[in-house]
Amino acid sequence: MLPENTIRLQKIVDPRGNLTVVEGGTGIPFAIQRAYWVYDVPAGESRGGHAHKCCKELIVALSGSFQVTLSDGSRQRTYLMNHPYQGLLVDTNTWRTLDDFSSGAVCMVLASEPFDEDDYIRDYEEFLEHVKKQH
Repeated sequence: MLPENTIRLQKIVDPRGNLTVVEGGTGIPFAIQRAYWVYDVPAGESRGGHAHKCCKELIVALSGSFQVTLSDGSRQRTYLMNHPYQGLLVDTNTWRTLDDFSSGAVCMVLASEPFDEDDYIRDYEEFLEHVKKQH
């Protein structure tokens, strides 16, 4: 059984090499408006460290491994991402931090919205205040 927030992506097994397909609205709960990937993360560095007000994301380890820690302001959970056929859904108003990248790790993110700096909350205390206002 997959951990909460994790979805199994379509995996087509082939002796010549496997293939995984993602189509927005089919298999993931949003239309894809933006895709980006993070790679060559130096040892000991972290990525993320923010939340989104409107944007939902699907995080996939295309290669290697890394950890994603999600917080809703009261609970925190860490996920090991190390399978290119699994994605971690990150909802709005969720603080995320990515760390412990293996050598050669590639993190792909599929986003429900185009980039908008105003959608980001980059300070954890601001995030906690924002979450309180949402309830």
